[in-house]
Amino acid sequence: MTRLILGSASSSRARILTQADVRFTVRVSDVDEPAAVAAAQEKLGDEQLSPALEAQLLADLKAAAVANLPGINSRPSVMVLGCDSVFELDGASYGKPYEVDVAVQRWKQMRGRTGVLHTGHALVDAATGARAQRTVSTRVSFGEPTDAEIQAYAESGEPLTCAGGFTIDGRGSAFVDRIEGDHLSVIGVSPAALHSMLAELGHSIIDLWSPPPR
Repeated sequence: MTRLILGSASSSRARILTQADVRFTVRVSDVDEPAAVAAAQEKLGDEQLSPALEAQLLADLKAAAVANLPGINSRPSVMVLGCDSVFELDGASYGKPYEVDVAVQRWKQMRGRTGVLHTGHALVDAATGARAQRTVSTRVSFGEPTDAEIQAYAESGEPLTCAGGFTIDGRGSAFVDRIEGDHLSVIGVSPAALHSMLAELGHSIIDLWSPPPR
């Protein structure tokens, strides 16, 4: 029987998979994201690491880190899913703001404008090392929140641990005018991407559904 491990502590990703009736367990990776990005950029030299490639790189590393854990890498039919999101505005990458002042500054840059949220997905067969990848990129158009609304939103804490400093399934949804693409990937993970990656590795998403009641 196929088993899925989500290599992420994100409650949003867990909620999406649960709502899609995908059975999974959670093992959080210990990837040092800033160090990984810095190492990748150093290898590229003068060429800039794009936001989409950054998201996919981190997803790959997270999935690999969990798949290689003792006791997991020897199990047959265990798939490990890694995800990471990076927001792009004017070609620059924006991850989690973490601080209120940073979130406020970001929102003043974003309001009234459109950016792209890239979510990298990596699925690894823990026993064989076979891998499938998908980067889902979605355009996000923002409204015109006032300075006071931006400050209150940042101080609420909601955007501080979200890529780009916003959500579309919480308070931040009031300040998002339009989504063009896979809205679930903006929240954290695309079930459609998971379906296609499983198929690429010879599995079906229906194997992860709960059995029908008898």
